[in-house]
Amino acid sequence: MEKTSNHVQHVQRGLKNRHIQMIALGGAIGTGLFYGSASVVKIAGPAISLSYLIGGIVIFFIMRALGEMSVDNPVSGSFSHYAYQYWGELPGFVAGWNYWFNYIVVGMAELSVVGTYINYWLPDIPTWVSALVCLVLITVINLINVKAYGEFEFWFAIIKVLAIVGMIAFGILIIVFGVGHGGQPVGISNLWTHGGFFPNGISGVTFSMVMAMFAFGGVELVGITAGEADNPKKSIPHAINQVVWRILIFYVGALAVMLAIFPWDQMETTGSPFVQIFSYVGIPAAAHLLNLVVLTAAISAYNSALYSNGRMLYGLAVQGNAPKIFGRLSSSGVPVAAILVSSTITLFAVLISYLDPAKVFLYFMALATIAIIINWAIILVVQLKFRAEKIRQNKTVDFKLPFYPLSSYVCLAFLVAMVIIMAFMPDMRYSLYVAPIWLIVLYICFKLKARA
Repeated sequence: MEKTSNHVQHVQRGLKNRHIQMIALGGAIGTGLFYGSASVVKIAGPAISLSYLIGGIVIFFIMRALGEMSVDNPVSGSFSHYAYQYWGELPGFVAGWNYWFNYIVVGMAELSVVGTYINYWLPDIPTWVSALVCLVLITVINLINVKAYGEFEFWFAIIKVLAIVGMIAFGILIIVFGVGHGGQPVGISNLWTHGGFFPNGISGVTFSMVMAMFAFGGVELVGITAGEADNPKKSIPHAINQVVWRILIFYVGALAVMLAIFPWDQMETTGSPFVQIFSYVGIPAAAHLLNLVVLTAAISAYNSALYSNGRMLYGLAVQGNAPKIFGRLSSSGVPVAAILVSSTITLFAVLISYLDPAKVFLYFMALATIAIIINWAIILVVQLKFRAEKIRQNKTVDFKLPFYPLSSYVCLAFLVAMVIIMAFMPDMRYSLYVAPIWLIVLYICFKLKARA
């Protein structure tokens, strides 16, 4: 229960266990897999599966670090609240606003590719028109109540899950029996006959790791839902513990099947690689179905981004780190002002889609990657402080991070390595110029707020 605007308001615990499970699953399956994976494959070749595997293990430990705090104190605002509580006012301010910024950029990235998928069927419709229609639709859904968001995400996540499971199964039939390929089994030789499994060497895997990490942005959304979960102490651990096998199946498995069917060096970087592959093997019906799925994934991811932004602004307002209007809730427990402002700012993506539709996704992906790395680093540092406080108070933790504190320090070192690698990648390097400026702006805003 939070106090805002001289009266008591609270978000509603309207998310059931099935919602939390599918939100967690949907957070791990998005545009990074369906769209961005084509660019990553060009860097690493078939070894991209190894990049996702390593990244997935790191993400699991980061999620367990967040899970410790979410189960102990399930609140809306998630790790911004924990940073504020266990690290200090400035870290809490930076964590909240950076997470909000991250999902503004993620939302823009998702909107930017909606038009690409629509153009597969209707090439004459401008990409910005599709983006605008998606923005209005998702904003309306988020303004109803949290259950509407949960139901929407539940069914969209089911579509993504069934599609990937079906694609993997159908891909195996193509590989083994040649189904849809004239009865000629494709085999798995494509995994090594086009320059080897490591066609660009270990450096290819290293550079691809950065872009692969973008795909995992969103799994931490489970922590944001804790404040509106009806049984967080049960549903949050269950969702987090499933992250690893999801990544193994949906990323490593799907990409391994895809690259076995289709030579990695012939893959185009525009559009979804999954749609390209099924068109290539002469199964247009499957290609149309998959295009519908990847469109669903982008809309679903934008839905989650807008939900996250609204709750984070609400949490910041409760802390006193954002204008009080963002702490006001509708009668159905929805932070209307926070959602509307976030949605309005993502309109910028519609403008960029109009001006430079070819490069817009890469721009936003680079910004989102550095923002999410900052968020993950904050989660790890705050978890260390959280655990130290629990030890000082001689209190136990119900949902413990495995191999603490070694796992926390190893993950932090990994994130530092990702930032260093980004400095050597032209398409990602500019985000390293933006990040310090953004952090300085946040610091100035915090100081101005403190003086007000």
